[in-house]
Amino acid sequence: MGKESFSDIGKISAIERLFEGSGFAPWEDLYFQPSPKNKVLSFQKTFIEGTDFDLVYFPLKHLGYKCAASVLGELSAACASARTISVVLGVSAKLDFDEIRKIWSGAVTAATEFGVAKAALDLIPSQNGLSISISAIGEIPFEFSARTPSPASKDILCVSGRLGAAFFGLQVLERGKKAFDKAGDDLEKHRMFVGAYLKPEMDADVPERLLKEEIFPSAGLLVTKGLADAVKRVAARTGLGAKVYADKIPFEGNSFALGKELDIDPVSAAMNGGDDFGILFAIPILSFEKFHREFPTFSAIGHLALPEAGTVLVTPEGAELPLRAQGWPEED
Repeated sequence: MGKESFSDIGKISAIERLFEGSGFAPWEDLYFQPSPKNKVLSFQKTFIEGTDFDLVYFPLKHLGYKCAASVLGELSAACASARTISVVLGVSAKLDFDEIRKIWSGAVTAATEFGVAKAALDLIPSQNGLSISISAIGEIPFEFSARTPSPASKDILCVSGRLGAAFFGLQVLERGKKAFDKAGDDLEKHRMFVGAYLKPEMDADVPERLLKEEIFPSAGLLVTKGLADAVKRVAARTGLGAKVYADKIPFEGNSFALGKELDIDPVSAAMNGGDDFGILFAIPILSFEKFHREFPTFSAIGHLALPEAGTVLVTPEGAELPLRAQGWPEED
């Protein structure tokens, strides 16, 4: 059986077929009625082939999942429960219907994990490769809004997951792309790192668990562009400084061995690598002991500080180095 093209199926029929068995209904109005006093929050992101992903080695279902989880994870980090998701795929002629089905299937998997109630999909032609645009809307319970404390110096910075692993996974994949004959053994040897890049694991129920335990972070966001960028964003939002301790950063077990092999410092990979999809919270110091007990996958890596401290990385020797992140002006 030959590949099905969109010109043979037609856009409307293609979308209706993609929704079959998804648990969502096509053409459904994404409107929802938020609970009284709850806040509504939205995030949007666009992913471009050749810039944000490479189809040479990226499984299509994993790609759909990762792009959707990147947006839904932003809601989770903001303590919002996802309600709707809208996906727009810019489809080039090289992709057939079955390949688009795989991308959509991955996005549906992420939406289901995060408890999304309604989903929308649109397909548009693209002359410059695949593009994926996703927007999601979530709802922040009133109790979070009412009880979230003001950020303060000494609030503990806690991050989930293992940082730098996704960047190392990307480097392994790029190395395999250049030396295809050796790629199989290399990917197997470093499958934990490759998996961290291709299909990040996230806890979709974090907002519900925080509310249940009555733990209210003073700030929270998703780490997608490296820890340095995330910490600087927290500092900018709170108007405070921040200190991150290099010896507290959580790494995948073989990070230093692979870093030596690739000539990449694991600390640099964690600070500026990106795609880790960890959640960074600022936890009030009086809530930290309970948070540490109830959320063992999070690691304490530093704390907020007075504004004059700036945003710094503290070395094991005690030196304080200003954080550098792409797109941010350098600090003195």
